[in-house]
Amino acid sequence: MTIIDRLRDILGDAHVLTGAEDTAAFGKEWTGHYHWTPLAVARPGSTAEVAEVLKLANETGTPVVPVGGNTGLNGGTFAEGALMLSLARLNRVRDFNTEARTVTAEAGVILQTLRELAAEHDLMFPLTFGAQGSAMVGGFLSTNAGGSNVVRYGVTRALCLGVEAVLVDGRVLNLLTGLHKDNTGYDLRDLLIGSEGTLAVITAAVFRLAPAATGHATALLGMRDLPGALRLLHKVQAGTGGAVEAFEFMPRTYMERLAHYRPDLACPFPPEPVNIMLEIATTIPGDDPGARLEALLGEALEAGEVTEAILATSEAQRRKLWEMREAAAEITFTEPLLVDTDVALPLDRLDEYLATMHRRLAEIDPGARELVIAHLGDGNIHYTAYPTDEALSAPIRAAIAEEAVKLGGTFSAEHGVGISKRPTMAAHKDPVALAVMKTIKAALDPKGILNPGKVLP
Repeated sequence: MTIIDRLRDILGDAHVLTGAEDTAAFGKEWTGHYHWTPLAVARPGSTAEVAEVLKLANETGTPVVPVGGNTGLNGGTFAEGALMLSLARLNRVRDFNTEARTVTAEAGVILQTLRELAAEHDLMFPLTFGAQGSAMVGGFLSTNAGGSNVVRYGVTRALCLGVEAVLVDGRVLNLLTGLHKDNTGYDLRDLLIGSEGTLAVITAAVFRLAPAATGHATALLGMRDLPGALRLLHKVQAGTGGAVEAFEFMPRTYMERLAHYRPDLACPFPPEPVNIMLEIATTIPGDDPGARLEALLGEALEAGEVTEAILATSEAQRRKLWEMREAAAEITFTEPLLVDTDVALPLDRLDEYLATMHRRLAEIDPGARELVIAHLGDGNIHYTAYPTDEALSAPIRAAIAEEAVKLGGTFSAEHGVGISKRPTMAAHKDPVALAVMKTIKAALDPKGILNPGKVLP
């Protein structure tokens, strides 16, 4: 009996996809950079079925690549000849606790579904990013995703209280706790979050919820430089009691590209070198965040710290400002040859990094163009270069990482490592840290079948 036959015995014929036609939707990454033909796609509907599939794969030495919404950007679901484990059918919300303000959701639950469910109960699940309509719990846990609200609520790891995961031998690791404090040894939850499916398969998680905002104030600002923008961030944080939820940097080059590809979202004023989308929120009924932000921006305008300021006066205007930011992927992936990266810097080194990269890019490829957008409040820069020659992609990618690390930053902020950043891991990750990671991998996955070829060089 073949492994395909045994999978069908476990899951039923309808939930084991084979052949190029039936698996086509699973054979490419969102960016289009990677294509593959999987051995098969298994679609379990429960944690118990995930356990049986992994037990079989481990017994037969079959590589397994977990996949959720497949919205990753670094080749993390590349699965040539491997068994893809789709978690889309694990789509149940097991518990919603308004008193504890927690939600327990399976790995196939879509992020937007979680956000909408929380809103129905006057609560909020704070994680938000452009792919929220298709990204799933298992996927954004596996990469420790960030997004636009990190400045106030933190990345995925900060929102997760507990996980359930299946080990490679089929044992179920039950850490589904809603506790905010649990000091009982190694934090295996945090070990699995961000491991990109290389240590175990996360099947469910408990998340903390936040009070729903009773009001927002959103503005688009024009400024002369990044140091001034960071001073403004600190000023607004202090003046609002830490109510800044988004502080997004869209430089002039971004605004010009946005106007070209999405003229309906063109900047309403001549773009400045630094343009910021700023949003604050309140959870206090009757509070007016708009008045507070207007006063702070008025002071900044009078002092010459801000040159342009437009404050949204309706939900439609607020949504349009968010669309300007969320169109980033749409206007970035418009050319076949690009180097798309995701770095993070200490806040006081951002300006230095961008100036250095502008110079380095011109040295490596004088005809190359760059596109930058950033979650400025947490130092996360999405830096994209458009080389003139494929042969120049590797040195450009290396320079982007090298300069970030030199300034005390990281070469991977919120998109994960996958395949594309493995060479960078080898070059820049602390060698002792790499050795420890490899030891952990060998202990939890001795045959090396869980998402092989990813993360570790």
